[in-house]
Amino acid sequence: MQIWVDADACPGVIKDMLFRLAERTHIQVTLVANKLLRVPPSRFIKAVVVPAGFDVADKEIVRLTQPGDLIITADIPLAAEAIAKGGAVLNPRGEMYSADNIQQHLTMRNFMEELRSSGVETGGPAAFSQSDGRAFARQLDSYVAKYKPAP
Repeated sequence: MQIWVDADACPGVIKDMLFRLAERTHIQVTLVANKLLRVPPSRFIKAVVVPAGFDVADKEIVRLTQPGDLIITADIPLAAEAIAKGGAVLNPRGEMYSADNIQQHLTMRNFMEELRSSGVETGGPAAFSQSDGRAFARQLDSYVAKYKPAP
């Protein structure tokens, strides 16, 4: 198992949790972004910089994802592609996306996008909160405990 992070929009507190997890569990955590990222020196943590462009980081994550990998993203289309490749997806607010619920999320995303493009003010997501961070930590720990291979 490896953890791939859609790092361009990932909250810093989530990255910090992932860095601690990598050191504690020796699971490889790779941040993918279109800009240089600072990561702590560790053999379990790395950053990959991709060229700027629409969905370039997403495509790189999908290309590198293997069955059983965990992808951290709030990007619904990326989540759907990663799930199709056998990955598991956790968003930074602590919600697991799965084959059972991703179509519902895609439908809602597309509906909201249609509303916005027709001029309807839909607002954005709520600000990231401490309860979001706690929900993420619970889901992350649960997933790792269930799927981390034995040493």
